[in-house]
Amino acid sequence: MLKIVLLGGGNVAHQLFTQVSKNSEVDLVQWYNRNIVAIEKFEQQTAITDQLENLKEADIYIIAVSDIAIAEISSALPFQDRFVVHTSGNTSMEAIDSKNRRGVYYPLQSFSKDKQLQWPEIPLLIEAAEEKDLELLQKLAKSMTDKVYMINSQQRSGIHLTAVFVNNFVNHMYTIGADLCDQEQIPFEIFFPLINQTTKSLNTTPPKASQTGPAVRGDLNTISSHLEQLTNPLHKEIYKSITRSILNTHGREKL
Repeated sequence: MLKIVLLGGGNVAHQLFTQVSKNSEVDLVQWYNRNIVAIEKFEQQTAITDQLENLKEADIYIIAVSDIAIAEISSALPFQDRFVVHTSGNTSMEAIDSKNRRGVYYPLQSFSKDKQLQWPEIPLLIEAAEEKDLELLQKLAKSMTDKVYMINSQQRSGIHLTAVFVNNFVNHMYTIGADLCDQEQIPFEIFFPLINQTTKSLNTTPPKASQTGPAVRGDLNTISSHLEQLTNPLHKEIYKSITRSILNTHGREKL
């Protein structure tokens, strides 16, 4: 059984705790966070500490903290030649202090503490400097999902960038859409079937082939009408930028 120590108290750490603590192939021997209050309600389920010098011995130490804190906490670890990984999508494996063996355990998903996740559907991107450690990560990852990928730091950074486009930016478009609905007193929920169908179509059709709307048709009259309706200058610029991109991608007349 793999012995795991979890370090951090944010969204990713909480979700990893939920999954690992019920994983029959993993023994979560300890959870560290510098603010013990954030994790003290779990002390009946695992040992907790706010002191790095009290960390227990484990097969893998998982640092699930903000990107800027990875180097600091890894350098403060009071031991050497143990296997330490971080969970960041856009941080190199080299951010972990070289006194320990380094790796990455990155779940490709957005996280919040209270959100219920289907871990078997989440891709896990793993990386390690040594083959024996990569085997450990594979064992851990495969106990949680079949979607395990060996990805280096450069590839992972590109994946993280792509995730910003396909997830974070898309969600911001929903925010703008909800604002437009509020202006016209329209319930945003009427768009749920449209959103769901667009997402579902990606299972069978490439995004470029699925593109619809006035820009892909080169319908400049409708585009002009939409721009006149938009009163927020920032929303207008976003509409123009995305429309230009669609027009260029599909070889239509430029806006």
